[in-house]
Amino acid sequence: MTTYTCSTTDCDMTVTGLTCGHCGSELEHDVLQKDDGSTVGVSKCPKGCGKIKSPMCCGADMAIS
Repeated sequence: MTTYTCSTTDCDMTVTGLTCGHCGSELEHDVLQKDDGSTVGVSKCPKGCGKIKSPMCCGADMAIS
């Protein structure tokens, strides 16, 4: 099960077990590479229903733990 943790030092928020609203599958972490070479973390449905940008907390992307 994928767990995201707040990347700031003064917060201990975590998110575990995001699921797809269409099929109920657990979303999986993935990384997209943008045209400029930078990357963006996403959570995607393993059955191909779609993907979302990975969660944010305290104004920053949450990290995979």
